[in-house]
Amino acid sequence: MNRQLMNRWLLFFATLFFSLQLFAKGLAPIGIIPVEDLPREGRQTLELIKRGGPFPYPNDGRVFRNFEGVLPKQKRGYYHEFTVKTPGARNRGARRIVSGGDPQSSGEYYYTDDHYDTFRRIKE
Repeated sequence: MNRQLMNRWLLFFATLFFSLQLFAKGLAPIGIIPVEDLPREGRQTLELIKRGGPFPYPNDGRVFRNFEGVLPKQKRGYYHEFTVKTPGARNRGARRIVSGGDPQSSGEYYYTDDHYDTFRRIKE
């Protein structure tokens, strides 16, 4: 097999492998986490969301665009993200609560502790 043809096959299989990883990631089920199983900081953040703040981080409340495609598909502006403090972290850390609909009243909240790779629906 000549080198050019072999390179094309390698590119094809690399693209196929990457595409399958993205596709499989989008199919990951969203788990459930009871509110009492959230870390203390997560329960505090959830209470702040329901009260409408004030929030400790300037990015809290911004639109979450769901680029990862893990959450159910919705129109832009539907989801909003909020930081869950991580003890010892020098930055915002990886923990977030993402709300669906109106953050204060929708009752639709998702928790991630791995910066949007996986989500669990918060069950109150």
